[in-house]
Amino acid sequence: MANSISEKLKAFERLLHIMDELREQCPWDKKQTFQSLRNLTIEETYELADALLDEDLPEIKEEIGDLLLHMVFYAKIADEKNAFDIADALNSVCEKLIKRHPHIYGDITVEDEEEVKRNWEQLKLQEGKKSVLGGVPRSLPAMVKAYRMQEKTAQVGFEWDHKEQVWEKVVEEVEELRETIDEKMSIEKREEEFGDVLFALINYARFIDVDPETALEKTNRKFKRRFEYIEKKAPKPLIEMTLEEMDALWDESKTKE
Repeated sequence: MANSISEKLKAFERLLHIMDELREQCPWDKKQTFQSLRNLTIEETYELADALLDEDLPEIKEEIGDLLLHMVFYAKIADEKNAFDIADALNSVCEKLIKRHPHIYGDITVEDEEEVKRNWEQLKLQEGKKSVLGGVPRSLPAMVKAYRMQEKTAQVGFEWDHKEQVWEKVVEEVEELRETIDEKMSIEKREEEFGDVLFALINYARFIDVDPETALEKTNRKFKRRFEYIEKKAPKPLIEMTLEEMDALWDESKTKE
């Protein structure tokens, strides 16, 4: 049975008290800073991402807790600097959500999810954002960043009309990449055209409702699973096997799935 609001608040209050105690008494916790925690937070985020992909609910619960701890930790450090505390951060996001959902908290009417997203981007610009792309973090993985930039610019009309047009762009970019190889162009030009192919494919993925990051990660996992099967079943060291022999085990692994 789900916990009541009061029980959820009590659990959050417990975490705040524990954070205070750790910051005061634990040698490791006392020395942590924004910068020392940053990489740990990134690691925890990826651990949650793994659990979400696996739909491992017990693991998702644990990783949510770990990330919440990090958020409380950052707020505690900021509080010590007299900058803000966790209440300020929570109230800030609450106010932002209310402002950006005028169809819930105001008199705006929307027809569908796409109109909600368009309104969201427009409201961000009204709040002083200088660019539609301003909110895309620089340190995002390149594939995720490309997807998010395409999503955001689409909300202001910078978008193809049909997926067929996007596929034609993919084919065009592949041909341009091929030309850099056939004509022995510089590695810089080849890199540029390869990037264009990936960007076009990511755009096409949006049009066919595929998340490219998730799709690639599933392929990574599939490749790992099948290659590890080859390693497990190999009758001799892999370096001594032919590609044909390894391919036979690869095909065998596919029949086991």
